[in-house]
Amino acid sequence: MRRHPSNPVITPEMVRPSADGYRVRGVFNPGACRFGDEIVLLLRVSEDCEAGEGEAAVPMADLTEHGGRPGILRVSLDDPEVRLKDTRGIVYRGVDYLSTLSHIRLARSKDGVSFRVEDTPFLFPSRPREIFGVEDARVTRIGSICYINYTCVSPDGWATALASTTDFTGVDDHGIIFPPQNKDVSIFPERIGGSYFALHRPNNEGFGKPSIWCSESPDLVHWGNHRCVLRPRDTVWEEMKIGGGGPSLRIPAGWLQIYHAKGRDQIYSLFAVLLDAAEPWKVVSRGKKPLLVPETGYETTGFFPGVVFTNGVLPDGRDRLRIYYGACDESVCLAETTVDEVLATLG
Repeated sequence: MRRHPSNPVITPEMVRPSADGYRVRGVFNPGACRFGDEIVLLLRVSEDCEAGEGEAAVPMADLTEHGGRPGILRVSLDDPEVRLKDTRGIVYRGVDYLSTLSHIRLARSKDGVSFRVEDTPFLFPSRPREIFGVEDARVTRIGSICYINYTCVSPDGWATALASTTDFTGVDDHGIIFPPQNKDVSIFPERIGGSYFALHRPNNEGFGKPSIWCSESPDLVHWGNHRCVLRPRDTVWEEMKIGGGGPSLRIPAGWLQIYHAKGRDQIYSLFAVLLDAAEPWKVVSRGKKPLLVPETGYETTGFFPGVVFTNGVLPDGRDRLRIYYGACDESVCLAETTVDEVLATLG
């Protein structure tokens, strides 16, 4: 992995707030695709609000019949119906409100390095299922349609919803495709044996640890035949959990997936796994060492220190790869490598 010398390529200072009174605290974890002659990133933008003396202020989505719009809840700290939840938010009149609210914003670039960030949200929380935020989009292009799956967060937990677009101006909503608690969904870019496939990550709360699963679908909406594909290893890098990244890439040897791992001291790193071309629930080989670990200042110091996280990987030419990743839940960075170099990490 070679970090681009322009890193970070997108920072919070480059993003206009969604509304007056909002502050952009992080821009990270972008989905990525090629559209026309541009690279389009789907950024996760996290915002909070500045509070006055003696008050709490949190961003919220005001839901209307036409969708959602940015709002602010301001309450006095002396109000007996206010209860603070450390840095995560407040409870007001028995209702939870988070200290930050995330949405998806588009950024475009001709060269894949210098990006122009759009001024307004592309996907803003607009339904009860996402009232706490819209997070971590992944983009899979199938034919002329770009399918966008994203994490939707609400008082009912986190789930994965699906939308689609042909022009990145409007979207069609296809609803929740993986119910709570499930995220890190990575849809394969073509049918395999007549079916669509996806990697996903249920949240284990009994036996085992959060692992990567595979499922199949006839239509990208209804999913079944779930199989556990990859489990965390008892290593310093993976001892807590693992989860899928961007859409898997078809190479001659099979399907190449770059996934994230959470290990000791809550450090996030990136690994590779090669899946069988015809049976993507079967592991051919798996990374013996990380592809990328937090090392630079922008990866070790920030909003959530020690994090590198990708959900946007793009081929660049015959065998080169561009890996767009979030650093410290704060900025967007770019690393470059080749397929052969990634395969060399596998065992």
